[in-house]
Amino acid sequence: MKIILLQDEKKLGKKGDIVDVSDGHARNYIIPKGIGAPATAGNINDLKLQKANAAKIAEEKLAQAKELAEKISKLTVVTTIKTGEGGRAFGSVASKEIAEEFKKQHGIEIDKKKIVLEDSIKAPGSYKVNVKLHPEVTGVINIEVKEA
Repeated sequence: MKIILLQDEKKLGKKGDIVDVSDGHARNYIIPKGIGAPATAGNINDLKLQKANAAKIAEEKLAQAKELAEKISKLTVVTTIKTGEGGRAFGSVASKEIAEEFKKQHGIEIDKKKIVLEDSIKAPGSYKVNVKLHPEVTGVINIEVKEA
């Protein structure tokens, strides 16, 4: 019996795969547990529509990420760091502070977890920080750190 998997199943395949299993296994385990559905013409057509819709959504998200990456690369975030005698900094600028300042200054919300800081920013100056907007798209934020 041919079955369309509705969720990932360890020994059978991934969600959306059409697999061939024994009739008893399909009737007694896969269909009652909601792991799969019979591969009828209607179900196969629904699967094709779902895959096409998912591909369209993924393409739109990629386009949005590229657009956002281009937009943020032109912007600069200005933030401050407390310094003492001799220009020594107290603490550092974290990704959370960068995200908050970016939202305050430009109105664009960026998830702090997507900001990739290789080393913490511990001195005044200009920095370029990568932002992982999408698995295929990485943007760059310009940061200007000033003494407070």
